[in-house]
Amino acid sequence: MGDAHRIGVVGLGVISRAYLDTLLGHPAIRVTAVADLDAARSAAVAAELPGARALTVEALLSSPDVDTVLNLTVPAAHAEIALGAAGHGKNVYGEKPLAATLVDAQAVMEAAEKAGVGVGCAPDTVLGTGVQTARAAVEAGSIGRPQFASAVMVTPGHERWHPHPDFYYTAGGGPLLDMGPYYLASLVHLLGPVRAVIGAAGRLRTERVIGSGPRTGERIPVEVDSHVSGVLEHVGGALTTITTSFDGVATTAAPIEVHGETGTLTVPDPNGFDGEVRLFELGDTGWRTLPPSAGYVGGARGVGLLDFIAADGRRAPRASGDLALHVLETMTALLRSSAEGRRIELTTSTPPPALVPLTAAEAWRGPAAGRTASR
Repeated sequence: MGDAHRIGVVGLGVISRAYLDTLLGHPAIRVTAVADLDAARSAAVAAELPGARALTVEALLSSPDVDTVLNLTVPAAHAEIALGAAGHGKNVYGEKPLAATLVDAQAVMEAAEKAGVGVGCAPDTVLGTGVQTARAAVEAGSIGRPQFASAVMVTPGHERWHPHPDFYYTAGGGPLLDMGPYYLASLVHLLGPVRAVIGAAGRLRTERVIGSGPRTGERIPVEVDSHVSGVLEHVGGALTTITTSFDGVATTAAPIEVHGETGTLTVPDPNGFDGEVRLFELGDTGWRTLPPSAGYVGGARGVGLLDFIAADGRRAPRASGDLALHVLETMTALLRSSAEGRRIELTTSTPPPALVPLTAAEAWRGPAAGRTASR
C-alpha cells in the first residue's frame, strides 16, 4: 500500500457511503483522512476506516498524507474546498456541480492550473455501460450522421420524498442545475460540446408542500424556475432539445434519444451507470437491444475518481474539470437565455472524453474493493 494514492474525504453525508463502498479495499487507493463540520461524524467514520484520521477541514487540506481531496460537501461549499485544496497543492475531485456559480467554477480551474494540480468532477454515471455503449454505436456509424437529440427529465418534484427539500427551490436549485449535469455530460459524450443555447423557463407554482418526514404538510416557497426547456447547438451541427421539469407527473419519453440519418438510439437514464440501449435502423421492423460494448461494467459512484487517478498524465481524465465547467456554463447560459430572451454563445468548449473500453468490474474495482464500507 506504500504506493497507493492517498485520498482525503471532505463531507461525510449520505453520498460518501457510495464513494467509500467503491474506494475501500481498492489496491490503488488509501483513504487517509476524513473531515466534516460534524466532528462526531468524522470520528465515527474514521473509526471504521483502517489507517484514516478524523481531521478538521483545514488540517485535511494541508495534510502531507493527502494527494487528492474528494469534495463531497454541499454545492455552496464546492468552490471553497476546491480552492483550498489547490492552494495546498492537492488535486481535487468533487461531486457535481463544479461550483455553485460559473464565476466560482472558473476561479477553481484557474487556481488549479496555477498550482499545477488536477480537477475532476462528477457525474461519473456517464462512464457506465449505458451511455458508453450508446456512444460506441454512434461512433461506429449505427445511426449514420447524427442530426438531433432529445433529453427529457420530468418529475413532480423532490418534496414528495425529501424531508428537507428547500434547497431544490432556492438559488442554485431547480431541475436544470440539479439533474442537468447527468444529461448534459452524456450529450457531450454523444454529440460533442455545445456552441450556443436558446432557453425558456417558467415557475408554475409559487409554493410546494413537503410530503414526508417531520415537516410533512409544511409549505415552502419556490424561488427559482421549476421548468426549463431549451435548444443546444452542438459544435458538430447537431441540435438537442432538452426539458427538465419539477412540474410534470410522468413521461413516456426516453431519457435521451439520438436521431441520425439512418437510425435512432434510445439511451438509458444517465443518473444510472447501466441500462438498455436500443437501436432502430431504417428498414427494421422494430427496436433491438444492443449488448454492452463500452463502459465500466457494474459502475458505481467513485469510478470517475479512479479513472481520474489512473489517467496520471497518460490521457485526460474522463470526469474532468474542463467537462464540468462546460456543462455548468451550458446550464447557466440556458437560464440566462430564458431571462434575457436571446440566443447565448458559450465561451467554453471541451472535446468529448475518450470512450471507455468495455471494462469488467474486476478490472476497475480491484479484488478487495468495497468489502469494508457498509455503514
